Amino acid sequence: MSTEATPARVAPDNRLSRLFGRLKNSRLAHVAHRYRLLLPLGSFGLGAGSYFLVERHAALAQWLTALMLIGWVALLFEGLLCRALARYLGERMPQIIVRYGAQALHQETLFFVLPFFLATTTWSSMQAVFTSLLIVSAVASTIDPIYYEVIAPRRWLFLGFHALTLFAALLTGGPIFLSLTTGQSIELAAAAMAVCALPSFNDVVRVSGWGRWFVLAGLSIALGFGAWGARFWIPPATLTVQKMAITQSVNTQTRVPGPDLRTVSLNQLQQGGLYAFSAIKAPRGLNQGVFHVWSHNGKVAHRVALKIEGGLRKAGYRSWSHIETFGPNAVGKWRVSVVTDEGQLIGAERFRVVK
Repeated sequence: MSTEATPARVAPDNRLSRLFGRLKNSRLAHVAHRYRLLLPLGSFGLGAGSYFLVERHAALAQWLTALMLIGWVALLFEGLLCRALARYLGERMPQIIVRYGAQALHQETLFFVLPFFLATTTWSSMQAVFTSLLIVSAVASTIDPIYYEVIAPRRWLFLGFHALTLFAALLTGGPIFLSLTTGQSIELAAAAMAVCALPSFNDVVRVSGWGRWFVLAGLSIALGFGAWGARFWIPPATLTVQKMAITQSVNTQTRVPGPDLRTVSLNQLQQGGLYAFSAIKAPRGLNQGVFHVWSHNGKVAHRVALKIEGGLRKAGYRSWSHIETFGPNAVGKWRVSVVTDEGQLIGAERFRVVK
């Protein structure tokens, strides 16, 4: 009786297994390490290029943001994915490759969002603190001794760095990808950062038993509400004031303001009041509530509600508020601030009323 030999079970993909085996032998890892200084330059170029592409192509902006968020999800489940690949391929991905991937993702994200925040930050306000933190984080991600010897070895610090970068990414991606308002984007980003920071808290908290879970939940909730409470310090990443003017007239047909004024006399105020004109650039499809807040010597005198709609106009969405009555004590320093309905400062213009 003849018997037929049972074929041996073949690995899912021997070529991939051999590839990961070579990676494990550090050949590619040595190449990556040798040219590691090119990583920050490449990430900066990709980030800056993505920013300019986003400015010109709204559909591409949505794809870029979606790919970035998918990458974040993959990094969040890094351990699970590595174990799945190990079972499927028979080889575990070298840790150095994972770290290089994480560093590249951090750099790409930070350099992608930085141009938005640099363009929208009011540097004379507390928004400068948040944007400076992003600048420091971007620089730290490009310096290998800091990233690999200070941040990466400390899991709580690495995951905290990851949570901060994700927070900034969602602040920028929310209005672009989901057409969320800046307030809704902060809510989403704060919730995501609170969840992503849980592993960091888990590594730091030394409480044992059931009390540990209450402490972790309390810290996570406090971080989320803290991020929401600090929204006044956070620039509205996708809203940019293209032009702002204090003037005595606005052509309502062409939406063009009259001459910009820095000093106004009481006689001029009595000739029809003043207009505050603002042109705000916003992502396509965004409907955002904003206010013109008129302040006299540091105290709010008028608050006028407006509505902006995002589009492709380079000049931005043009709107204005008109104040006709300033009262008998109008002399002094005035400021018109453009703020979102959640209180984020977009821009401001100052003028002085004299006798």
